[in-house]
Parts: sequence; structure tokens; C-alpha cells
Amino acid sequence: MKFRYLRLRLPATALLTVFISQGTYGLSLADAMRVAEREAPSLAAQMAQVEAARNNAIPAGELPDPKLLLGLQNYPINGPDRGQLHAMPMTSTKIGVMQQMLNGDKRRARVDSAQASVERARIEQQVQRLRVRRETAMAWISTLALEQKLILFKTLYHENHLFNKAVQARLASGDGETSDSIVPQIEAAQLDEQQDQLHQELAQQRAALRRWVGVRANEQLTGQMPDWPVDAQHYKHNLEQHPELAAYTSMTSKAQALLREAQAEKKSDWSWEVAYQNREKGFGDMVSLQLSIDLPVFSGSRQDPKIAARRAELSQVEAEREAQVRMHNQQLEDDLASYQRLDRALTRNQKTLIPLAKDKVKLSMADYRAARNSLSTVINARQELIAAQLKQIDIQQQRALTSARLYFTDMEAGL
Repeated sequence: MKFRYLRLRLPATALLTVFISQGTYGLSLADAMRVAEREAPSLAAQMAQVEAARNNAIPAGELPDPKLLLGLQNYPINGPDRGQLHAMPMTSTKIGVMQQMLNGDKRRARVDSAQASVERARIEQQVQRLRVRRETAMAWISTLALEQKLILFKTLYHENHLFNKAVQARLASGDGETSDSIVPQIEAAQLDEQQDQLHQELAQQRAALRRWVGVRANEQLTGQMPDWPVDAQHYKHNLEQHPELAAYTSMTSKAQALLREAQAEKKSDWSWEVAYQNREKGFGDMVSLQLSIDLPVFSGSRQDPKIAARRAELSQVEAEREAQVRMHNQQLEDDLASYQRLDRALTRNQKTLIPLAKDKVKLSMADYRAARNSLSTVINARQELIAAQLKQIDIQQQRALTSARLYFTDMEAGL
């Protein structure tokens, strides 16, 4: 009834505050990635880059703007008629239009180059979106791991309290050493120190998460460590579709278009000009038509070096792509091997090491109560259990981080 009253009477902002304070509102991994993708400044920058590339592509194949010609022809500067505009029949004022005509190969190459730039900007936008989602997921996973460790410490403090009672009970029965009474307090202080370190790391990790999701990084995280499917054959088969490698397709297309444009420089461009010439009334007006053609006769020192440079740039792009393929192949093999090791370690730690560590604590504690061993044996067993429990969370974290790197190498899976 109280909850229904709040829904009916409180405004939306106040109701949201109640949800957060009651712990019913939190940040899941899916929410974090949606928020990051919606608000990341880097994605806004990539969208602007795509828009700029599209607009730059519109005039790529167009002819240059025509030129307006204004002139004065055959104006006398010496002789008896010098300085007179209307004395000579050849003197005229001129107005005309000139248009440069680029050869078709050059225009097509420029269009292809512009389209390649658009495609590259689009792929880079996808790459950035995947990067934002991946980095957000990894920050979320690391934050959740620290929260889980702090939750574990609540159990460790409770066990420390029970441990203290057991020590006091043995001392009350006349067994053990008086110095044993402070051992649980030392353990509690050590737990405090470890917990303080975890709080510091959590604050730092929340700052890293805040970079991607803003103020929502302060919320309690909800959900478990992600368990994305890891299909080694699928990743190996789709390696060529890795977003960072896909960008090289458009880079190669652009380099090829620039090479064709350089080769087209050997073909002549031409221009035409039409002009109207106005003379004094007694002489009559005239019209002029002029064609001009470029003569690339010095290609050895002009066009050929440009063509060689563009070929070298194309070779550079192809070599860089091959280097990236090898690097990503190595990274993929490393991540797959790491994931397999972490998967086995997680199972081994969960099914074998932690149960054995718990049994060892129970047995050593039973022996301690029966005065068959010293308190140091119990302490060592408890420390081994704590280490195994913390290691379990570390392995879960590393396994989830590795699966995230693998998952977000697949463009289709990540988008």
C-alpha cells in the first residue's frame, strides 16, 4: 500500500529517487553500453566526419567553376592616339566566359576517391562504436569485480567474528596461549587494509566507467559477469571482417583512385572561351572563340614522379594491411589461448581449490579446538581460503574481459 501511495502522489523525479535509495535501480551492462553509445563525444565526432565526407563527395566529379573574363584589348600606349579609348578600330572592351574541361578519367578517379573516403569514414564510425561498447563493457566488468570482492569481505568479517569466538572459547577452557587472543584482531586489521585498497581501486574504476556513462557510473551495478559465447572457428573465419581490417578496403580503393588520377594527368585537359568585344560605334563589335589544350610534354619531371609516388602509397597501404592481419591473427590466437586457460582455471578453482581450502580451514580449526595444532596453522589455512576466493573473482574478471575482446572483434556481433 505504501508503494502504491508513492506512485500516485510523488512526482517522477521523487519516485526515481525512492527507487535508487531502495536499491531497485541499477546499471546493467546492456544499459551501460546503450548510454555510452548515445552520449560518447567520439561517436558524435565520427558522425560529423561521415557527414563531412558525404558532402565532400558531392562536387568531386564536377567541372571547375566557369570564369568571367573582363578585359581591354589593343589599347594604344604610344603614338599620336596613345591613351585614347575610341581612336583605334582595334581597341575594344571585352567580356566573356571561360570553362575548363577536365578529362573523363581524372573526373572518374576523383569521384572514386571521394566515395572511398565516405566508405572509410563510415567504417571508422563503426570501429569507434565497437570501441566505445568494448571499453564500456570492460570498465563495467572491472567495476563489478571490485564490487563482488567488497561483498565477499562482508562474509570474511563474519567469519573473522566466529573465529574470534572460537579462539576465546579455547582460551576460556585453559588451552592455547594468551597471545592467541589478539590474532583475530590482527586478521581483522589486515582485512580492513585490504578493504581500503579495494575501495580505492573501486573509486578509480568508477572514474574509468564515468568516462563512458557519466553520472550513472555512481549507481550500483546489476547483473553478473557476461558470458559471451566464444567460437574459435567463427572468429578465425571472420578475421578478415575485423572492423579495423575492413577499413583497409576503402583505404586501398582510395589509393587506387589517387593512382588513376595521377595517371590521368598524362591526358590533356582543355578549356573553351567565348568573348564579346565592344568597339566604338563606327567600327562594329566582334565575337571571339578560343580553345586551349594542356600539353603534358614534360611527364618525366612532372606526371611520372606523381604516378610513382601514388604507386608507392598503394604499396604502403597493402603492406600495412598485411601487417595488421598478422598482428590481429596473433592477438586472436593469444586471446583464445588465454580464454581456454582461464575457463579451465575457473572450473578448477570453483570445483576443487575453493572446496579444498574450505575443508582445510574446517579441519585445521577442528584440530585447533582439540589442541592438535597451533593457531598459526589455522591462520595459514584461512589466508589460503581468502586468497582462493579473491582469485576466483579475478579469474572471472579476466575471463569476461577476454571474452569481451573476442566478442567485439566481430563487427556483426558487436553492432
